[in-house]
Amino acid sequence: MAKDITLTAAEEKLAALIWRNAPLTSPDLVVLAEREMDWKKSTTYTVLKKLCDKGVFRNENANVSVLLTRDEQMARQSRRYVEDTFGGSLPKFIASFFGGRKLTPEQAAELKRLIEEHEGGGNNG
Repeated sequence: MAKDITLTAAEEKLAALIWRNAPLTSPDLVVLAEREMDWKKSTTYTVLKKLCDKGVFRNENANVSVLLTRDEQMARQSRRYVEDTFGGSLPKFIASFFGGRKLTPEQAAELKRLIEEHEGGGNNG
């Protein structure tokens, strides 16, 4: 499931609501979307269908289930951003992100731990 998934603003709003409340039924989702975002039933079902078509969720027998977690989607968006903006260069992204700011000792330790955890034989994925 390495497909690149881009969400519209409306899809992101509904996805966030689903991720916060899953598992849930589609009628419950309609109630939540109406209460929290003032959406009509038709809007909720239209956007939910688009999210299901993109492989983010499944709506089967009125039960909405998560196929792609929020963390997985965030990781995909982050990778796409680094690819598009920095030519895929993580060091360039990190240098730009820090922009001259200093790391705390805790941040430096966490980054070192992550680098060691993900070091390997050229596997970029």
